[in-house]
Amino acid sequence: MSMAPAYPFGLEVDGPAPQSRLTVFFRLFMLIPHAIILEFIGLATGVVAIIAWFAILFTGKYPAGLLSFSVNALHWQTRYSGYSWLLTGAYPPFAMGPDANYPVRLLAEGQETGRNRLTVFFRYFMIIPHIIVLYFVLIAAAVVLLIAWIAALFTGSVPAGMHNFLTGVLRWQTRLTAYAGLLTDQYPPFSLS
Repeated sequence: MSMAPAYPFGLEVDGPAPQSRLTVFFRLFMLIPHAIILEFIGLATGVVAIIAWFAILFTGKYPAGLLSFSVNALHWQTRYSGYSWLLTGAYPPFAMGPDANYPVRLLAEGQETGRNRLTVFFRYFMIIPHIIVLYFVLIAAAVVLLIAWIAALFTGSVPAGMHNFLTGVLRWQTRLTAYAGLLTDQYPPFSLS
């Protein structure tokens, strides 16, 4: 399933494919090394976002090196999420940046210049509607993920409808993460597509 990004941050996910029942069963344990590393990267991207917030307010630009770091970290986070949400059975690489061969691919165009200082200043107030709606969508996604996990244990694959729904939720969450992280000024759509 593919999405042509009208928004500067999109997500391409290959369709449902057979997965090892054993790795589906132990998926959470297999993710522990990634979770530990991504916790530290997440702290770093939080610090980068604070620095970028001030930089954009004063200069109107997101410093290129910091933008590159944040976008590359989001690539890793997206692959990790895709694997944890059973969108692929391919174990994610321990790497920042794009990976065109991985079944879950972030399409990203960070915005360095031409920044809107007013929307950057009020960014965290502007994401509140998304957080409220996405909270309920994520509850539904958790239920679907549990059912998909059980289905994958018995059949060796995630049903297509569940796979598509989880892909849509991850797509929405990824766009919101990019917007909240100041990687773009374009307000994300309230959409799974």
